[in-house]
Amino acid sequence: MSAIRLLVLGAVRQHGRAHGYQIRNDLEFWGAHEWSNAKPGSIYHALKQLAKQGLLHTRGTGPSTAGGPPRTEYELTDAGEAEFFRLLRWALTAHDEKPDVLTAGVGFLVDLPRDEAIALLEQRVRALEEWSREVERHWTPSAAPEEWGHIGEIMKLWVHTAVSGAEWTRGLIRRLRDGAYVMAGEGERSVEVLPEGTANPYAERPPG
Repeated sequence: MSAIRLLVLGAVRQHGRAHGYQIRNDLEFWGAHEWSNAKPGSIYHALKQLAKQGLLHTRGTGPSTAGGPPRTEYELTDAGEAEFFRLLRWALTAHDEKPDVLTAGVGFLVDLPRDEAIALLEQRVRALEEWSREVERHWTPSAAPEEWGHIGEIMKLWVHTAVSGAEWTRGLIRRLRDGAYVMAGEGERSVEVLPEGTANPYAERPPG
């Protein structure tokens, strides 16, 4: 799974309707250009591909506030809404994806009902625990630890990553059970997007 699809669909969804520059601005505001493949070219390419696949509507054009050419605006189709939630659920449960996938999933965690978010995270914990056991059963050398050599560090890394990931996930589950965050269906919450025309302090700029 590529995080860019989830990020772009989620960003459009938060606005309701948005043009490409708004989506790029939001993703840079969230720092996604640093921790994912959400570079400007990837964002605009994803918007076009998602529209071609029927996941986004293109809605005419709106005049550019910066005085440039008109901009195409996008909004989710029903299929796009379903794909957003499919990707979100996968991002929260898949233990073997790149870190940017989980990061994107956590960024949209509050778009899920609380009970569902907890259930998905519990599923993640089980997957991490099973992966840790699998490494120890099938991948760890049978020789004494002092004979493993540096290759043994790989297994230690895998187990450590799984154990620490499960521990973090259990902490998030506890916080959700204690009422942290405003989840879907629980009332109004602030949406972390940049208002139209607001300068983005985190925007990616060409080297000077």
